[in-house]
Amino acid sequence: MKRGTRGMGRVYQRGGVWWIAYYHDGRKHRESSGSSRRPDAVALLKRRHEELGKGRPVREAEKVLLTDLRALIDADYQLNNRRSGRRIDLSWSHLTAFFGEKEKAVTITAPRLAAYVTTRNEEGAASATIRNELAAFKRAFTLARKSGTLLPNEVPAAFPTVRATNARAGFFERDEHEAVRAALPPDEGDVAEFLFWSGWRKGEALGLQWRNVDEAAGVIRIEHTKSGEPRTLPYGALPALEALIAHRRELTDAVQKARGMVVSHVFHRNGEPIVTFYRSWAKACVSAGLGQDVRDAEGRLLRRTVARIPHDYRRSAARNLSRAGVPERVIMQLCGWKTRSVFDRYRIVAERDLAEGLAKLAEAPPAAATARVERLKKAGPR
Repeated sequence: MKRGTRGMGRVYQRGGVWWIAYYHDGRKHRESSGSSRRPDAVALLKRRHEELGKGRPVREAEKVLLTDLRALIDADYQLNNRRSGRRIDLSWSHLTAFFGEKEKAVTITAPRLAAYVTTRNEEGAASATIRNELAAFKRAFTLARKSGTLLPNEVPAAFPTVRATNARAGFFERDEHEAVRAALPPDEGDVAEFLFWSGWRKGEALGLQWRNVDEAAGVIRIEHTKSGEPRTLPYGALPALEALIAHRRELTDAVQKARGMVVSHVFHRNGEPIVTFYRSWAKACVSAGLGQDVRDAEGRLLRRTVARIPHDYRRSAARNLSRAGVPERVIMQLCGWKTRSVFDRYRIVAERDLAEGLAKLAEAPPAAATARVERLKKAGPR
């Protein structure tokens, strides 16, 4: 053993190139320094020895590719019955298009992430979209760290902060909702009615089954939601919802009798679950004056643009509950917001509180307000 490598391994020469050899976890590792100089090999051996002190050689982490990170996300979604798989697919397609599927995970650094954000901005991606893409990437690295696939020092130290500037702010007024509902096919119209009063997500309404409905107690209970928290909706307390569920029960019983089948979903088309109703929704919005048809020079329909989407019902229901004086904590439980920050993102304003504040200002004696202004002037700047 020559000086400089005692206790770390050894360096040796092969064909004019210096190599290093060391043991880790009972296995012997050999690696070329790529240099004809012995000091370079010694320096490499010392570097590998330092890495071992942190947990393992960098070479092992270099085997982890972005495809491996995606596999961790897929496994996590299956294990925890998570949704939004389509969103992950879309986010990951943009990430791999920029970094490459075969890119090494350890090469993803904060500067490269910042460059990704810049590129996506130049491509015209919305701020919320970029946030979702970064969140998917961050989740993948978190899973890699927790599973031991990567060590803490092998994941990006920080991810760029992107503020969402394109958050939707659409609300349904009662007459707008009634117009859209009337233009929808009856079954889809019933879904819209449920969303308007409950504030649930569209997927939760379409997935609602009769086994979740306690008709005797007038309560709907679901265990699996996007937030991961069970949800309870005492629909019997609201006549509009109570009438809607009773109507859906009558339709379901009629279909079961006519077709000799078991209908499990509350909202269905002649017994078949409603998967989506995007086209009928767009057509209904145009009919209700909440959208328009885009046609070519010959009058052929190219697409329909809409000013409202079903998700706007969540914001509308929360606002209506707030107007009625329902506490925010109860609104969050009814509609399924787990954290206050997510609730705040929907820009639900307690209009009653604002109105009462302005009313108090109006009721204040003018003399009192003037006296306060004079005191502030005399006090001067602080």
